[in-house]
Formats: sequence, structure tokens, C-alpha cells
Amino acid sequence: MNGGQARDPGQPLLLGVRHHGPGSARAVRAALDASRPRVVLIEGPPEADPLIPLAAAEDMRPPVALLAHAVDEPGRSAFWPLAAFSPEWVALRWALEHRVPARFIDLPATHTLAWERDEEENEEDKEGVEGEGGGGEAAAERYALDEDVRIDPLGVLADTAGYDDAERWWEDVVEHRGAGKGDALAPFTALEEAMTALRETYGSGGHGRDLIREAHMRLRIREAQREFEDGVAVVCGAWHVPALRRRAGVTADRALLKGLPRVKTDVTWVPWTHRRLSRAGGYGAGIDSPGWYAHLFAAPDRPVERWLTKVAGLLRAEDRAVSPGHVIEAVRLAETLAALRGRPLPGLGEATDAVRAVMCDGSDVPLALVHDRLVVGDVLGKVPDTVPAVPLQRDLERTQRRLRLGPEAAERELDLDLRRETDAERSRLLHRLRLLGIDWGRPAASRSGTGTFRETWRLRWEPELAVRTAEAGVWGTTVPAAATAKAEADAVAARALADVTGLAERCLLAALPDALPVVMRVLADRAALDTDVAHLAQALPALVRSLRYGDVRGTDTAALAEVAAGLAERVFVGLPPACAGLDADAAEEMRRHVDAVHSALGLLGDVPAAGDGRLRARWRAVLRTLSARDAVPGVLRGRAVRLLLDEGELAQDEAARLMRLVLSPGTPPADAAAWIDGFVGGSGGGLLLVHDERLFGLVDRWLTAVPAEAFTDVLPLLRRTFSAYEPGVRRTLGELVRQGPGRQGRAQALTAGAPGFGPGVDEARADAVLPVLRLLLGPDGDGEVQADRADRVEVRR
Repeated sequence: MNGGQARDPGQPLLLGVRHHGPGSARAVRAALDASRPRVVLIEGPPEADPLIPLAAAEDMRPPVALLAHAVDEPGRSAFWPLAAFSPEWVALRWALEHRVPARFIDLPATHTLAWERDEEENEEDKEGVEGEGGGGEAAAERYALDEDVRIDPLGVLADTAGYDDAERWWEDVVEHRGAGKGDALAPFTALEEAMTALRETYGSGGHGRDLIREAHMRLRIREAQREFEDGVAVVCGAWHVPALRRRAGVTADRALLKGLPRVKTDVTWVPWTHRRLSRAGGYGAGIDSPGWYAHLFAAPDRPVERWLTKVAGLLRAEDRAVSPGHVIEAVRLAETLAALRGRPLPGLGEATDAVRAVMCDGSDVPLALVHDRLVVGDVLGKVPDTVPAVPLQRDLERTQRRLRLGPEAAERELDLDLRRETDAERSRLLHRLRLLGIDWGRPAASRSGTGTFRETWRLRWEPELAVRTAEAGVWGTTVPAAATAKAEADAVAARALADVTGLAERCLLAALPDALPVVMRVLADRAALDTDVAHLAQALPALVRSLRYGDVRGTDTAALAEVAAGLAERVFVGLPPACAGLDADAAEEMRRHVDAVHSALGLLGDVPAAGDGRLRARWRAVLRTLSARDAVPGVLRGRAVRLLLDEGELAQDEAARLMRLVLSPGTPPADAAAWIDGFVGGSGGGLLLVHDERLFGLVDRWLTAVPAEAFTDVLPLLRRTFSAYEPGVRRTLGELVRQGPGRQGRAQALTAGAPGFGPGVDEARADAVLPVLRLLLGPDGDGEVQADRADRVEVRR
């Protein structure tokens, strides 16, 4: 049978479709109803044939996808997504409803996945033997059987028809065609003729792999014809129809398939999302507007009116004033635009333009919301519990149900209070999944409060996480067991000490006590062997955070506290000699390590197991040593003085004396500038200068005394130091400098003579404020206003 022509009993019914096209889906349903085939063959992996009956399950809800992955390499996988408006899904459901066998006939996934692996290996081989003719070239020739120009069939047809947009052309010629009107097979006849002409012009379009796939499909079609004679219907991409219609020899087809690589493969159903069907989601056969296509497929009549009603409901839910009158006017505008543009019916473009003009007041801001929520959409499919899955996936699903934390396609924020048992369990689950590489949730800054007992997560379930779960299944059958095994393996494989300390922190967050002994043993071994003070200083903060997190979660952290204390002792011993003789870049990096250790020890004092006071005293002694050694770079000496001053271990008079020494004429200006950078740089340095007049005066006098020939060398360092301050702090410092050495107190320095302040009181402007104050204060406040007037209210110009 060929389209609207008389049916040839020797030929199968070939229904060429566009993947994820609602018009094609309606046409497939009408064609199957009209022809009543005895078997339906569908483009897809044959390994999924045993899963076809699950498509009729009550709790199977598209969009879903067939997931095939290599058993030995779960990360090597492929998806075949299906939406409610996909022609292949419609064909599956039609066959199940009419008790007709359905089979997948595309190239088996066992070859597809092995093919990708071999191509990756061949690329590596090519790089290794470039110019010598490696084995990868032969394999490349084996699979790239033609060298025609790669084309976009729909794009070529749209361009030929005078359209500059393939989506708009497809809507006009297919999607706006009424289902069930006239000859049900006519659309397939027209598409087959168009694709035949394209393939005659462009060959196979550069898809060398398509020739092998089409050979396999022809063989499967012949098998079905021998079994069911002329009752065979085939649903496949329209591009393949001319090749499947061609009478190729069985021997030639089998020769193409001979020797294809294989890999052991498992196949299952997994949930999919409309967002992942969109091109923006990165899916190769994606569409621009899955939400719009789902609406076109589901709307029984008046699709534009129903769509604009949906849009109005969404905008009203977002507190925008949209009335039924807006919907009526938007419908009229969409129809008018379609007529002006010569389109048979309004499409998404006309509906979007009407929404922008009528409901969004010409703004693209609310229109972006409509595109995200409706045009694309966050619909998440569902698969039944009887679908094959790795044990880890089943355990994750049970845990999600128990914690009432189901996966959703839309991103949402989850605030957790770890003092509540359910929230604590949710936190542990999310942290364990992150250890396994399943990033369902990502930590975010909390807006509901501070404290280590609060966590905020952003959750979004992506279909690819099903692959991550399958990959993680090699570590265990439950989430805790798998996370424990993965943490132990990561600890042994970690190279840097900071990686191990970070892993210890994550184990505490995930509540994995069985993994901690291994992690702590590796941590102790690495800390004992690592002599780099920078590595030790970098590792200490993560350990201290782990102690605090463990305290909040009720975890025994005694072993961790012992390692942290030992690590701190080694930092104390090695830091002074490690700081001697450093260049500018190394000194700046060491300053960051010193700040991190100082902050970590401040937190460590709150942990009884480690904060016995001795560590803090030792650290202060180290800082005094750093501040007094001439071999230590100025930026580190200045930082040590600043930290001692902040801790109250150094009097301001002593800090001023040390600053005078370093700013004396005998010190090179560049060294003095580095010392200033260490002292006033970083958090709080600007406020220190604002509120301490003696230190401010010292810096001011030194800077004005720098010789002109040395000033250009000092300026870049000082500029970097002061540019890190907040704008308000810089402005205040500038006003103080403008006042010069004779200012009378802080209040006068900030008001008298500074920009925005007058030298005295403008009584006329002060009187103008009184009526407003009377209105604000009421009748009883008049006496207070008069008193304020007597004291001369100061009014800024």
C-alpha cells in the first residue's frame, strides 16, 4: 500500500511521521483505525519488546522514555523519549487497546551502545597514531557508509515552500490539518513523496548509520510479513520510508549488519519531562514547544481559545489583572494576525504575539513566564512500580515515598530544620545522593534564618538522574550502603589531603558512620605523610566544619576532633618557617591560608572535644612570631598584627607602634605597602581605619610622606587594598582624608564641610520642615517640634 493509492498486498503500510508531532500522532491513529493491521512495527530498540505491555498500565503516564544502558558500564546509555503526542506512543497504545502485537524494529541497543564505545576508542586511536593510519580509520569507514551532505529534511521542505521557519511550515501543513477528515492515508503519501525526492537529491543525508538501521528494519519487516502476510503497519521517521519501501536484497542487508559490535544491555522505562523534550534541554530530536504540542493534541476543538484561557489562568495566578475580555480580544487578534500572514489557522506565533499585546501590555517579562510554564512546561511522567529497575532505584523510591519527598520536574526550594527528624532524614538522603553523583538537590543559601541546624536545597528531577542511579547501583542495593561504599572508595582514591577532609565532612553530613573509620584512617595517614603546610592549612577548615555539623546531627566526632587537633599542631610548627622568603604571589596565597586557619580555630573553640584553650594560645604565639620576623613578607606580618588586634591580644597602642616601625623611612615603600595591605585588607579593614583615628592618621601621614619616585610603585598595591572595601566605607574614608589633620571629632568630620553638609544652620529651610513634622507627630507633638526648633534643627542642603 502506498498512501492514497490502491493497496498492494505485497507491501507493508508505511506511516512516515515526525517524532513528537501531534499532527502525525492524530494521523497515525486515524490510519490505524482505517486499515486495522494485524501487527504494528515501531521504530525503537527491539530489546524493549517485553516492556510494551507496561504502556497500558494504569499508572503509566507519559512523557516517559525507554532507557537502555550497558550492564557493565551503566553510564553508557541511550534514551527513546515518548510523549502523549508522539506517534510511536499512539501506535503502542492503539495496538494494546486492540490486542494487536506491537514490536520495535530499529537497530538493537546492544549494537548502538557498543557502536558509541567503539567510536570513542577509535577517536583515541586516531589521536595516538595520527599520520600513521591507525585501525580507527577502518572502523570509521565501516560505519560512515556514505559521505553525502547532512541536511535537515523539514528545513529543506520549508525553504522550498517559501517559509523561513520549519516549525511554522510544519504547523501549517500538518498540525493544523483536521484529524480524520478525508483520506486518512493522504498525509503519509505526501510526506513519502517529499522524502523520496529529498533522498534522490541528497542521498542518505550524511547519516551513514541510517543505512545500517534501515537494513535491520527491512529484515524485521520481512519477518513480520512472513508471519502476518499483508497485515503489517510500520510507524517510523518519515526520512526512512523511501529506504524501507525500496526492494533491497536480504543478502545485502545481512552483509551490512555482519560483524557489528555488541555489549550486554538492560532496558527499562523511566519518567521523562516536557522540558527535556525541548531543544533547549539538549535532546537531539527535541521540539521547541512540547507544552504547546501537548495542548494541540489534547484539545478536542478551539485549540487557540483554550490555549489563551490557560494563559489567562496562569497570569491571574501570578497576580496579573487578566479578565475574560482580555481572552476575547487576544483570540480576535490572533485570528487577525493569522489572516494577515496567510496562515490557515493561528499558530503559536500568533497566540504569543496576541498574549504579549493584550495580556502582557507589550512586556516580555510575563511572556517569559508563559513560555517557561506553558509553551515548554514542567510535566513529569510516571512509570509503574512493576517496571524493571536496579535495587538501588527501588530503595530510593521507597525512601522518597516515606519522606514525602517525591521527584518533580519543576525546580523548587526546600527549607529543612535539622532539629526535626523528618527534615534531618531528608537532609541525609540528599547528601547521600550527592556522594553517589545523583544531584537531585543542590545546597543553596538559606533565606529562612541562620545556624547549622538549617539547610536550604533546590530540587529538580532530571531524567538523566535515572542513569546516575543505575551507575550508582554498582555500589550497593540501598542508598546508605551504596553511599558508604562509594565514600570508602573515594577516600582511598583521593590524592589531596583537602579532598579527604572534604569527604569526611560529607560523610558526617550524610550520616555515614560506617564509612568514617576508613575515611579517618586515610585522613590520618595522609596528614602524617603530608609536609606541605599549605595543604594542612587548607584541610583544617573542612575538619572543623565537620565537627560542628556532627555536633548538630548528634554524630560521635571524637576521632575527628583528635585528628583536627593534631592537624592544627602540625600547622603551628610548620607555618613560621614556611612563611619565610615567599614572593608576592605565594605570600598572598599563604595569607588566605592563615585567615582560614584563624577562622577554623575560632570555630574549634566551640567544640569541647578539641577546644581546650591550648590550641588558641598556641595559635596566638604563632601569630606573634609571624608579626616579629623580618624574613616573613610584609603582607603576612601585617595580617598577623591585625588578627592579634581583633582577638584583643594586642593593644591599640602596640599596634600603632608596630605600624610606626614598618612605616618608618628606613623601610622600603613597597614593603610598607604590603604590610598595610595585610593589616587593613580583607573584611573589616576599612571600618578599622574609619573608627580608629590613630591608625588612620599613621597611614595618612606615611602615605603623604612617600617620595614621588616611589609613589608609582606603591600605588597599585594600595589601590588593590582599598578597592576591596564597600563603597560606603571608601566614601567615608575619602571624606575623612578631605578634612585633613585638623578635624574636630568624628561627628564634625562627617558633617561640617563634607560634601552634602553646610557650615551652619539654614533656618528658613528648617522652618519649612515643621508643617510636615506636625502632620506626622499630630497635635501632641507640636511642643516637641518647637523645642527642636529652639535647638536649631540641622537641615542638609
